Formats: sequence, C-alpha cells, structure tokens
Amino acid sequence: MLKLVNKVKHSFKDIIGVPAEFVIQAPGRVNLIGEHTDYNDGFVLPCAIDFQVIVCANRRTDNVVRVISLDYNNEVDEFILTQDIVPTTNLWSNYIRGVVKQLKVQEYQFSGADIVVSGNVPQGAGLSSSAALEVAIGQTFNSLYSLNISQQNIALIGQAAENQFVGCNCGIMDQLISAQAEKGCALLIDCRSLMSTPVPLPKGMTIVIVNSNKKRGLVESEYNTRRKQCEAAAKHFQVKALRDVDMQTFHEKSFDLEPIIAKRAKHIITENHRTLAAAHAMADNDFITLQRLMAESHASMRDDFEITVPEIDLLVDIIKAEVGELGGVRMTGGGFGGCVVSIVSNTLVKQVISAVKSKYSQKTGLTPSIFICSAEKGASSVDYD
Repeated sequence: MLKLVNKVKHSFKDIIGVPAEFVIQAPGRVNLIGEHTDYNDGFVLPCAIDFQVIVCANRRTDNVVRVISLDYNNEVDEFILTQDIVPTTNLWSNYIRGVVKQLKVQEYQFSGADIVVSGNVPQGAGLSSSAALEVAIGQTFNSLYSLNISQQNIALIGQAAENQFVGCNCGIMDQLISAQAEKGCALLIDCRSLMSTPVPLPKGMTIVIVNSNKKRGLVESEYNTRRKQCEAAAKHFQVKALRDVDMQTFHEKSFDLEPIIAKRAKHIITENHRTLAAAHAMADNDFITLQRLMAESHASMRDDFEITVPEIDLLVDIIKAEVGELGGVRMTGGGFGGCVVSIVSNTLVKQVISAVKSKYSQKTGLTPSIFICSAEKGASSVDYD
C-alpha cells in the first residue's frame, strides 16, 4: 500500500500545488462464502483484502468539488455543491458524485474539496473496486469536515449512491466490509440487521484469489433476473425475504413453484446455512468442514443458481485437486466470469499457483491473474511521514 500512497500523495502535491492534509484508504473485498444472499436479507462471510483505493484530499473554502483520477489519465471531474449533482459521462466519477449527493440528501454540512484518487483493486474482477471508491469518498468527507458518520452509515451511503445514482441495485455487503473490516478476520454479516461478527481466518492458511480473465458477460441483466426470481420465491412463501425460509418449509411448500424459481430459492436457503456453518468451521480451524462447505457452495452456484461458466468451474477443479481437504475453493462474486477464491494451506500455495498457471492456460488459452491476499482492516486514515 505504501507505494500507492506515495504515488497519490506526490501527484496531489504536483497537481494541487500543496501537500494533502488527509490520506484515506478503503479496501476491496473477497467473499469467502455466501453468494447472492445479501439482497435476500441473509448472511455473508467476506474479508477485506490488501488492495485499496487511496484518496488524498484538502478542504476548500468554496463549494467546488474537484476530483482527479490518476487511473484515468488524470481526468478531472468538477461539480458545485450548491447545484443539483447529476450523472456525468465520466463513469468513474459517478460513484463519487453519488456519494456526495447522498451526503447532501442526508443534510450533512460541508464545503468543497480537492481530491486526487487512485487504486489497485482489480477492476471488473468482482473484488468490489466500486464499493471501495464509494467508501473511500464517504470516509474522506467524514474526515475533512468531522461529520461524525459511523462506519455503518458510510457503507449505507455508498450503497445508496450505487443504487440510486449509478443505477446498480447491489446489496450492502461490499460497502459494509470495506468500511468495517477487521485485520486478520472475515466478518460474518447479517444483511438484515447489519450486525457483524469478526471471525479469525484459520491459522496456517492463505487466501488465494484467481481471476479467470474470462470476459464477464450478462452480469447486470442476469443479476437483476436472479433478484426478481428470489423476490418471486419469497412472495410464494409469504415472507419478507428468503432468509426466512428453512429447508423443511421449502420441501413442504415448493411443489407448485416454477422449477427454475425453486432452484434459485434452494440455493439461497442452503447458502445461508452453509455460511453460518462456515463461520463456525473457520473459528474452529476445521479445514475439512470448511472445504466441504465451499465445495457445496460452488456446486449450488453452478447447478441451482446457474451463475458459473466453464472457465470458473475449471479453475475450481484445478485448485481442488491440489488442496484436497487442506483448503476450500469456490467461485466468488456476481458470476459469469470473474474470480475464484480459495483458502489454502500455506504449504500448498506454491503448488496451487504452479498448477493454475500450467493447466488453466493450456485448456482455455487465457492467462489467469493470481493474487495472494491477507485480511486487512476497513476504511481509515493513513499515517505517513
């Protein structure tokens, strides 16, 4: 992170002409288990990773917000707080505008800012680069103007920005883990109450994320379709969300459900159970149970929720063959490409990387991107000399 911080800090001084008063980081995330359960009021088990968005910022005395993105050739976006904040053609800046607009809607009092931003969260890989940016901007204004916003509310502001301004109807998981993560832990999050419980990562294990680099297709349309299917199932069971349905009820009352809707509901109901069980297994260093639950999760995403692709299934099979019962592996993220996440015994990391590099490219013609990650803390100020 230090290299990225120094890049943004030095660029800020070069562009703005004075040193930055505030340096803020917000991490990306990987979800270890609990896929598509968040918008069903269910449970998820993500952790923040050591890839971040970094923001350097100073207060202004006027109402101008000026943002420079180092990742987009120093593109500048500028808007005025006293005017209506509307979307722009610079898509990256809509996440920023959306957060600032939400802060205004919620009647926080603040003036303008000079902001320089950059990040190293892989984009388009399902590791929540957009949520990290939203949380980083919320944290920035919170720090600049001492707004006293809780980390939970920073996450909710980011989610509202993405739902209402950017137009993606995401759940709360991505923003919440970016805002509230604890170092060395995953968080078991109840997406209804927003209560979270730190779960230490198993000792002697490493998080290995592999980006398939399969171009993700149909993500938004299929995501919205799955969400509607889950809502239809909840309506059938006469509950607020599928979180309120157990497997006994499912078996008793799903006989007249459309088959595809029943499959979607089955995934969510079983995935909630798996997520709670996985949190217990992690806390107990029970690798065998954790491996089984992650395998069952992947099979459910493949067969019942139907969001995997052959390249992702291949990566899971390659890694599973190397780790056996000494680690778990599954697809992570919205689906239709993107990444797999594995929790691997430290002694097997090099072996897994070698197998992925040799076997995946040979069978697909694609070159995977491999990330060795640690569980990091959520959004915060960065101390630097």
